[in-house]
Amino acid sequence: MGQQASTPQQGAKIQVIGAGLSRTGTASFSSALNILLDGPVYHGGTQVTMGPPKEIKSWIKIMQNCLTGVPQDREKALTLLEETLDGYAAVTDMPGTELVPELLELYPDAMVICTVRDPEAWVKSYAQVRHLATLWFLPAVLLPLPGMRHFVEWISYIPKQRRRIYGELVSMADHYHRHIAWLKEVVPPDRLVFFDVREGWEPLCKALGKDVPKDIAFPRINDGKAIDAVARYHIKRGLTRWAALLSVIGAITAWSVLR
Repeated sequence: MGQQASTPQQGAKIQVIGAGLSRTGTASFSSALNILLDGPVYHGGTQVTMGPPKEIKSWIKIMQNCLTGVPQDREKALTLLEETLDGYAAVTDMPGTELVPELLELYPDAMVICTVRDPEAWVKSYAQVRHLATLWFLPAVLLPLPGMRHFVEWISYIPKQRRRIYGELVSMADHYHRHIAWLKEVVPPDRLVFFDVREGWEPLCKALGKDVPKDIAFPRINDGKAIDAVARYHIKRGLTRWAALLSVIGAITAWSVLR
């Protein structure tokens, strides 16, 4: 997870809905699920930024339809959501974290597992995500890149989804606590588990009824480094694409002048 999109596997069906917010160890959690469930895991942030263009376009349509409040649009969102997740054993990270009721409707037998961490540490860590996602030059830099040119639009729907389910948030700490409270409201108690990745295999395996993997260390992926790496990758791609385009334009202009 982190820098490589997963590929769907025929016959795989969602067994786990990862409801933990970004920067709560979702990358490590996703890698652990990949081992335990023996199937691909759909880590939202990775699939959207590193997967084919259809991924980000699909999520934009899903969120658009969820926001209207029109029953027919919600049905469209559910259909597209099921198509997007076909062939995966679990879904984690945003924007699925704000679509838990919809996911439970599609996968009523799935376990909902929310990764958690110290709220104050989460607020500081999540600030990095917000900073990278709102860099003023992103719309221009990402414009030449198929798929990623839609990133700014995609990210704009995240706060809209949050207002839909939590109402107005007064702070990032409020966001964290409201998310936990919301999950307790919308998920049956017997299907909801809170999990700190620092605890390793045992509590996760217990929740899923799986044996602890032998001779396999619990995955430890630094979400921050992974996000930084992805951001640098796409910014470099965008700048390289712009440089190539400008070189072509410059060459054509020079040729026209010299004719």
